[in-house]
Amino acid sequence: MNKIYDLIIIGGGPAGLTAGIYAGRSKLNVLLIEKEGIGGQIILTNEVANYPGIIETTGLNYADQLKQQAKSFGVEIVSEKVINMNFDQDIKEIKTSSNNYKGYSVLIATGASPRKLGFPGEKEFTGSGVAYCATCDGQFFTGMDVFVIGAGFSAAEEAIFLTKFAKKVTVIARESEFTCAKSIADKVLAHPKIEVKFNTEILEASGDFELRSAKFRNNITGEIFEYKPNKDEFFGIFVFVGYEPQSKLFKDIVNLDEQGFILTNEDLETNIKGVFAAGDVRPKKLRQLVTAVSDGAAAAFSIEKYIHELKKQIKAD
Repeated sequence: MNKIYDLIIIGGGPAGLTAGIYAGRSKLNVLLIEKEGIGGQIILTNEVANYPGIIETTGLNYADQLKQQAKSFGVEIVSEKVINMNFDQDIKEIKTSSNNYKGYSVLIATGASPRKLGFPGEKEFTGSGVAYCATCDGQFFTGMDVFVIGAGFSAAEEAIFLTKFAKKVTVIARESEFTCAKSIADKVLAHPKIEVKFNTEILEASGDFELRSAKFRNNITGEIFEYKPNKDEFFGIFVFVGYEPQSKLFKDIVNLDEQGFILTNEDLETNIKGVFAAGDVRPKKLRQLVTAVSDGAAAAFSIEKYIHELKKQIKAD
């Protein structure tokens, strides 16, 4: 393939699609490569209610709107898996399962996935009782019982946040104590709406179209106990055991931090000139739709400037 794109985006979540919209609107020639469904993690969210300007929509609908908007600005979208790349020259090369592509710049927007525990029912009830973001989904469990799985900073902080909505929050921790700062742990332990069960793990969750039951085990005593809400009620299980960046493909190519997140400067450029990263694949304190699209817009702005300077240099040479 002889065509050289101005920008090749790897990843079709909100960050990648937003970058495509901004770059396409700036008249850049853009290719977006996504190996799975367009939309990323947002398509797993039944309701989007905290994005500025949108009172309520579904994650699937929001993702489709982003896709159509990107295409309206000329972004070419292909469903292929990236398997290799060469970033050594000004013209970057991307090899997929079907084609070889060339571009003057690359944006990595492959995202990050909440780490899963793998207990029976976790996958089946994701989006229907099992959640991974208190800020996104906490309000949907107003007046209900909620379980928080985890013992780290995120679990402790999100447990406190969920007390704004839930009737009661029960923290389930396999560890014998919290692994976060003692100041945060003490707040959780002292909170009147939070109960903490250490040395405990979830065994399974079940229900019909909503969660109706969950089983747990105390790993010290071996006791197995079951939770069931009142008749016709349901409850929530929030899993906070960390995020896994989708960056393995780039491990020996761009600089990563200890957790595998791609490091960038304030222009969202990696250690390789012309290669940028945006969204949840970067280290960040808040992983939300609003921060993902912000990254995408900022990256596109930086990339437009980079392309302009690179083409001016190539023309001069």
